[in-house]
Amino acid sequence: METHTIDPADPSAPAPGRPEEETPWLTAREQRLWRAHLEVAKLLDYQLSRELQPHNLAINDYEILVVLSEAPERRMRMTDLATATLQSKSRLSHQITRMETAGLVLRQECPGDRRGLYANLTEQGWETMQRVAPCHVRSVRAHFIDRFSPEQLDAMYEALAPVAEHLRGLRGRG
Repeated sequence: METHTIDPADPSAPAPGRPEEETPWLTAREQRLWRAHLEVAKLLDYQLSRELQPHNLAINDYEILVVLSEAPERRMRMTDLATATLQSKSRLSHQITRMETAGLVLRQECPGDRRGLYANLTEQGWETMQRVAPCHVRSVRAHFIDRFSPEQLDAMYEALAPVAEHLRGLRGRG
C-alpha cells in the first residue's frame, strides 16, 4: 500500500484546485510511522513464520490451532473460523485440507445443517499446539514484546485498540 507525501513548497507539487489537492496526503511524520508499521508487520510475520518452520507449521496453521484450541470443545464452524482468522471460506477450506492431511484438524458435519461443517482440533493438533506454543511465545516475546518498556506497551495498546475496533466495525458492514 503505497502512500505519498507532498511538500507544498515543492514546485512539482499539484497545483491548487486540482483533484490531487483534495487528497489528504501523509505528512513526512505520518509517512514515517506508516512505513515503519508496514515494515515491522512484514518483518515480524516473516521471522515468526521462519521460527515455526521446524515444527512444520505456517503462521496461518498456528493461528488456526490457537483459535480452535481456545474454542469450546476445540471446534468451530468453518464460517466462524474463516471470520476469526480473516480468511476467505475458499482459502480456509484449502488450508484445512492441508491440516487434515497432517492430522491436525478434522472436518465434521454440523448436526441439523447439511451445508455446515465444523473444524475440530484433533488430539495430534492439540499436542502440536502444546508443544509449539512455548516456542512461539518465546519468539513473540523476543522479537516484539521485550522491545518495549511497560509504559510503551500500554501506549501502543492504547494507540492500536481504536484502530482495531474501527476496522472490526468496517468488517461487520460487509
